[in-house]
Amino acid sequence: MQMGENAASKNCHNNHHLHNHHQVFDISIDVLPQNGSKCFDDDGRLKRTGTLWTASAHIITAVIGSGVLSLAWAVAQLGWVAGPAVMFLFSLVTYYTSSLLTDCYRTGDPDTGKRNYTYMDAVESILGGVKVKLCGFIQYLGLFGIAIGYTIASSISMMAIKRSNCFHQSGGQNPCHLSSNPYMIMFGITEILLSQIPDFDQLWWLSIVAAVMSFTYSSIGLGLGIGKVAVNGTFKGSLTGISIGTVTETEKIWRSFQALGAIAFAYSYSVILIEIQDTVKSPPAESKTMKKAARISIVVTTTFYMLCGCMGYAAFGDLAPGNLLTGFGFYNPYWLIDIANAAIVIHLVGAYQVFCQPLFAFIEKWANQKWPKSYFITKEFNIAVPGLGLYKLNLFRLVWRTIFVILTTVISMLLPFFNDVVGILGALGFWPLTVYFPVEMYIVQRKIPKWSTRWICLQMLSMACLVISLVAVAGSLAGVVLDLKAYKPFKTSY
Repeated sequence: MQMGENAASKNCHNNHHLHNHHQVFDISIDVLPQNGSKCFDDDGRLKRTGTLWTASAHIITAVIGSGVLSLAWAVAQLGWVAGPAVMFLFSLVTYYTSSLLTDCYRTGDPDTGKRNYTYMDAVESILGGVKVKLCGFIQYLGLFGIAIGYTIASSISMMAIKRSNCFHQSGGQNPCHLSSNPYMIMFGITEILLSQIPDFDQLWWLSIVAAVMSFTYSSIGLGLGIGKVAVNGTFKGSLTGISIGTVTETEKIWRSFQALGAIAFAYSYSVILIEIQDTVKSPPAESKTMKKAARISIVVTTTFYMLCGCMGYAAFGDLAPGNLLTGFGFYNPYWLIDIANAAIVIHLVGAYQVFCQPLFAFIEKWANQKWPKSYFITKEFNIAVPGLGLYKLNLFRLVWRTIFVILTTVISMLLPFFNDVVGILGALGFWPLTVYFPVEMYIVQRKIPKWSTRWICLQMLSMACLVISLVAVAGSLAGVVLDLKAYKPFKTSY
């Protein structure tokens, strides 16, 4: 069966080349109508082959990332009642708005309308105007922020490995303070090399590796949490969260707000939803498959989040660390924590590229359009790499991507506060990308009349989420301000 499929797809690929070749002379070989074609979809691209399961897997890998690590901390700020409740609410909102978003994959008719390949395309074809620029700005700023967040997170994990080994060797005598800078620089150098590989983010094995790694470290965190609860013999924590006394009253308020941002960050995947939908085959209509996929993946991730967040809180109570695996809550078995931290680093090295490559491509495309004659920007040099074939070197790509990585690394060294950065990112991206644009597009797409009940409900949802976002941004900024008081630039040690 597999062989047959491969042969068929090879055949399609060959036909596709012919097809392209002849389009120059405007002769179409495919006499069959496009939608009746064996090889092509209605937009002339090769047949999409994604199914309910591949789409769910893509969503789950996109969602379960480093956001999982700060959940125990977030639950600790909110307590046993509000913590799980807030997580549940976020999952409902995300599910609802992502099902609105699935209806925006095709403009107009849900079965035959024009396809939008990316989130930006959808905003452009349905809303248009200044909103497109706004959406692009927020989306790319978010990607830039994620690059910083990932740099910080992976340096913290590398240090945790170093520290847990040092701690183990000294028998717990040496506090092992380390500076985070060398680790951030190491991460940066790795990313500079990887970012020179064009289309690195489309390597098929990358998302499999990412999936395996994220499940590895999340499960280890979960397992250690359960183990610690078993050792303690009780569930720690209180109904209302961290107690006044451990923190001041105002701090508690700010931290609760920041926790909202951390939870929002853990759920932020709507940006890539349309791109995942673009891999799904039809019939049935893509939006039907995607709605099911969203349901499956949100149930899986929410269950997983609840377990990780609640078990972490149950294990540590008020002292739940900002980053579950590195908060040094677990000294033994130290090799297991090392495996988990190594998995985080491997995952983040790849995830960094998955999030940055679209940004790289966007800037390069823009530069090519603006200065089409520039030698620096457009000229490609072929360099033979032994064992790997030809590498196309482009000066602008080399310089711009390197500068970008250096910039994210320097900012990470200046502001190495994982929780605050995660909170800000989650909150900034949450409302516009997960709520506002999907709701607006849905209203236009379904022609919902102003001031009708449906319209008012959608707007109320949007307003409520805006308030949550603003509050979370404020909480995270307050967190940064508090951290900056006890802080010297580039001198951060843990």
